[in-house]
Amino acid sequence: MIWKVREKIVAFDRTLLAGIVNVTHDSFSDGGKFLDPEKAAKHALRLVADGAEIIDLGAESTRPGSKSVAAAEEIKRLVPVIRAIRKKTDAILTIDTVKADVAEKCLKEGADAVNDTSGLRAFGKKMAGVVKSYKAGLILMHSRGTPETMREMAEYRDLTGEILKEIAGGVELALKCGVERERIMIDPGLGFAKNTEQNLAILRDPKPFLDTGYPVMVGPSRKSFIGKVTGREPPDRDFGTAACVAACVAQGVQVVRVHEVKGMRDVILTTEAILKA
Repeated sequence: MIWKVREKIVAFDRTLLAGIVNVTHDSFSDGGKFLDPEKAAKHALRLVADGAEIIDLGAESTRPGSKSVAAAEEIKRLVPVIRAIRKKTDAILTIDTVKADVAEKCLKEGADAVNDTSGLRAFGKKMAGVVKSYKAGLILMHSRGTPETMREMAEYRDLTGEILKEIAGGVELALKCGVERERIMIDPGLGFAKNTEQNLAILRDPKPFLDTGYPVMVGPSRKSFIGKVTGREPPDRDFGTAACVAACVAQGVQVVRVHEVKGMRDVILTTEAILKA
């Protein structure tokens, strides 16, 4: 299985790490820490040094209850960081945005892929067209509603079946718009219109997502369901995150998206060693 991003080809013979860099005021874990472009770029490069193959850069918080940011503001926050990162590394750079205008500007500046947390619900054909024109990678995450409304939309009769069906709608649209199959990755969207039990159920059995034939990204890092299980606040949820990462590795998930890369690299290496012993 491969994932094509621009002219780069990622082969998944092991689980890869995507390190999170949020250039936001209000992200639930690191909001306000990396608003300065120099600090954000330095942090991204440290994550690469710690073992991240992918940097996932976002400028709009998607935590429950957060409000939307104007495209111009996202671009203002993102572009200086992309330029600074691109001077120092060729690591894969994904942009966490639902807005086609933001995606296009960032791809022009050297980003490799778009991580669309709306699964193409927000800007549909326009976003898919941008991805196609730049031969970029496209991550389609499952979500419902918006960050302001998604807590009210966590009702499912068939959790996995409904998530897969809704992701499939985004995949179908991307393909119809000319995005190559090999450029698509999917994400079940932990924490997005899902309660604690539903998030744990996805982690217990991600096989239906893996069976689609698309690479799968899972993003459990420091999320509220870990807090519900452990009673800990976001900065103290890395051990809970590590358990989620180990579960993902054991079941063949291709990419895990995390805040703390160095420790999670050790979790991946050790879990893989156990599986191969």
